[in-house]
Amino acid sequence: MPLEIDAPLTVRDQLEARANHARVADKVVLMQHDRSWTYREYRDESVRTAHFLRRRLGPIDEQRPGHVAMMLENHLELMSLYGGCAYAGLTLFGINTGLRGDTLTGLIRHSRSRILVCDERSWPEVERVLGQLSLDPENVLIVPSEGGELPAERCFPARLDDEVGPAGASLEPPDADVRPESNLMIIYTSGTTGLPKGINNNHFKLCATGIGVSRNMGLDENDVGYACMPLFHSNSMFVGFMPAFWVGGSMGIRERFSASNFVADIFKYGTTYWNYVGEPVHYVLSAIRRQFDGDEKRIRAELTEHPKNALRYAVGNGASPPDIELFSEWFDLDDMFELYGSTEAAISTFRRKGDPRGSVGEVDDAAVVILDEDGLECPAAELDPDGKILNYEAAVGEICRRSEETGLFQGYFGNPEADAEKYRAGVYHSGDLGHVQIREGKRYLYFDGRTDDWIRKDGENFSALQVARLLQEHPEVVLAAAYGAPCSVSDELVMAALKLREGAAFDPQKFFDFCEEQVAHGSMDRKWFPDFVRIVDEFEYTETAKILVRNLKRVHFDRNRLPEASIWWRRRGDTRYQPLTAEAYASLRKEFEAAEKLDLLDPR
Repeated sequence: MPLEIDAPLTVRDQLEARANHARVADKVVLMQHDRSWTYREYRDESVRTAHFLRRRLGPIDEQRPGHVAMMLENHLELMSLYGGCAYAGLTLFGINTGLRGDTLTGLIRHSRSRILVCDERSWPEVERVLGQLSLDPENVLIVPSEGGELPAERCFPARLDDEVGPAGASLEPPDADVRPESNLMIIYTSGTTGLPKGINNNHFKLCATGIGVSRNMGLDENDVGYACMPLFHSNSMFVGFMPAFWVGGSMGIRERFSASNFVADIFKYGTTYWNYVGEPVHYVLSAIRRQFDGDEKRIRAELTEHPKNALRYAVGNGASPPDIELFSEWFDLDDMFELYGSTEAAISTFRRKGDPRGSVGEVDDAAVVILDEDGLECPAAELDPDGKILNYEAAVGEICRRSEETGLFQGYFGNPEADAEKYRAGVYHSGDLGHVQIREGKRYLYFDGRTDDWIRKDGENFSALQVARLLQEHPEVVLAAAYGAPCSVSDELVMAALKLREGAAFDPQKFFDFCEEQVAHGSMDRKWFPDFVRIVDEFEYTETAKILVRNLKRVHFDRNRLPEASIWWRRRGDTRYQPLTAEAYASLRKEFEAAEKLDLLDPR
C-alpha cells in the first residue's frame, strides 16, 4: 500500500508528517557506515540544526540573509543541514568540494552566506581563502571526517551540543514561514563565463523531483537508495534522496564514489536502486572484473545470484549502451533508466526498457524541440540500413523547450543575465546538443554533447572558458582554447589547444606539473585537468576575433585528420603526457568501437 501523506509540499511539512507516521516514523531513512537515523531521528536532528542555525544567524532581513553554505562530502551532517534549513526557512548553498582559490572565494561571496560548514577534508582549502571572506570566523565550522584534532570552537557537532543540546531530544520546530515556493537549496552548475551559476530550488521543486522519479521507477517504502555521487549536486538529491524520501524508503551513504567498495556497500545496505553518472558505471564494472579475474561464472555466483543482491534499478545519465547492458546483466536489474535532464529541470526524459538503444528516452512533452542556430526546428534524424544518421548536420541542434512557462526551472540565484540568456523569447535553451529519432510514431531523444562553451565530464558541466583561462596562466602559453573531446566511456574528455610563445617548445612534464599545481594550490578542479593537448601555430578566428572552437572540436584528436599535428595525451592515473602516436590512436579507436561509439571519432 503506497505511503499516504496529506501535508503541504514543503520538505519541512513532509518530514514532520513522516516522523509522526505510524508506518515509517521508526524506520531507518539514512545510513552511513555504522550510523543511522530513523525518520523521527532525522526530524529531530534537522530541528536541532534549525535552532542552531537561527541562533547563529540572528536577525534575518535583506541585508542579513538567511543563507548557509556547505562544502561537504556525503555525511549525515549534510542531510541535517538540508533538513535544518528546511525547518528554519533558510537557503542552503551547496559548494562543490573540488573548488579552489579565487573560484571558491567568489562563489562564497556571491552566495552571501553567513554560515559555512565544511568537513575536515575541505577545511585546508577553506582556510586558505578565509581571510578574503566577509564571514564571521566563528561561523565557519568543521564536520569531523578524517579523525584529526579540531579546534573546539570550530567543531560543528560539539557546538551543536553545547548551544542547543545533545542529540536525542525532540524539540519544537522554530517559528518560520516556510511555503512550497520558499527557496531551499541552491545547486551550482558552471556557466559559460565567470563563476558557477546557482540554480534556485524551492521546496515544491524538490518534492516534485521526488514524486516524478519515484513514480517513473515504481518505488515504494521498501526501496533503498545508495548515494555515492555528491549530495551537493542534483543527481544525488533529485534522483537519489528525494525519491527515497518521498515513498518512505531509505538511503545508504558513502562519502564519495568508490568502485572497489560499491558491491560491498549495496550488499550492506540492501540497496535496491542506485543513482549514477556515466563513468562510475564503467569503473564499477572494471572493479568487478578485477575482483573476480574476469571469471563470468564467479561473477554470476558471487554477485548476480548472491542472496544479498537486491539491486533492481539504476538511474542516471552518460553510460554507454554496452555498459548499460553488462551492468544490467551482472546485477540482474529489472531496468536501468538512462535519463536526460539538468539541475534546471526544465526538460527531462527517462529511457525505459525497450526504448531504442542509445537514446535517453521518449520525448512526451510537445514543447521540447531541437532548434538550429537560427531558431528553426531541426528535422528528425534519417537513418541508413546500418543505423548511421544520413542528415547529421541538419538533425543535430540545441535541445530547447518552447513554452510560456519554464516547468520546474526557477531561475538562477542573483544572476538575471543568466536567466535572460537561458530563457529568451519564450524558449528555454538547454545548452545541450541532441537529435530526435522517430520510432513507431514516438519521438526519442539522443544526447549529442554540449555546445562549444561547455564541457561535460564525469556527469558535471563546467565552463571551457574557465579551463582555458587557467591554462593561459602557464608562462609559455600565449592563448588557449578548451573543449570537450569524445570519450568512449561516458560524456566527454577535456582537450586543450595551446598557442605557445615564440621560440617556446612544449614540455609535457612541465605542463603536467603546472596543471597538477593548479589543482593542488590554484583554482582548477581535477575534472578540468586536460586529457588531450594540441599545440597549434595559430588559431582560426570568427569575424568578432573569437577562437573558432567548433573547428577544433570537430577534429578533436583524430590522427587520421591531423596526421602531423603535435598532440599529447594522458590516461587517468598517468603522471605525465605522452605523444599521441598513430599506434596509440588506433588502440583508442578499438576502445570506441567496443563501446559502440566509433561514430564520435569519425568525420560527419
